[in-house]
Amino acid sequence: MSDHISHKWQMCFSVLAALIIFLPSCAFAHVELGQATGFITGLQHPWSGLDHVLAMIAVGIWGAQLGNPAMWLLPVAFPMVMAMGAMMGLLGIPLPGTEIGIASSAILLGTMVVGEIRPKLIIAALLIGFFAIFHGHAHGTELPSGQSGLLYSMGFVIATGCLHGIGITLGLVHRWPVGKLALRGIGAFIAVMGVIFLWRALA
Repeated sequence: MSDHISHKWQMCFSVLAALIIFLPSCAFAHVELGQATGFITGLQHPWSGLDHVLAMIAVGIWGAQLGNPAMWLLPVAFPMVMAMGAMMGLLGIPLPGTEIGIASSAILLGTMVVGEIRPKLIIAALLIGFFAIFHGHAHGTELPSGQSGLLYSMGFVIATGCLHGIGITLGLVHRWPVGKLALRGIGAFIAVMGVIFLWRALA
């Protein structure tokens, strides 16, 4: 089982490395230098906000707690739907309560991790997708002027996948009693931080 998981991770990291190496180099040949920096900006953006970081990690942890196929479906569904939210932001389509939605995602996802709550897969995917819209919209509206929206989107989708991967890696310790306790502690921390983020958003 561990060899099978390790093989999957090796494949994921190989694909990620290929994306990082080849996609920007191909795209840079067709855009101006100023626009090409959009990929790097997008790659850095999800790491710049603790609310985004914690929510992304929580998705991976929760997926690992749920096991297959949720462990792989949720971290794939989130960036896909997030890209749709980013498109809304890039097009200037308003989304009321974006910051509230992001803060609420940390609260709810942290709670899911604390309680190891196991809804039906479709419910979990819909929940993840709902919050992904808010995270994506926030990324899309913060595209710096003069940079490529496509490269920027590619960057933050890859970065989001890395954060999900960190969450999954942490979540794998749930198979041991001490690991389960540690994950509940992480989930509680994420939920509490979500409350703080929500308080700031409403202030």
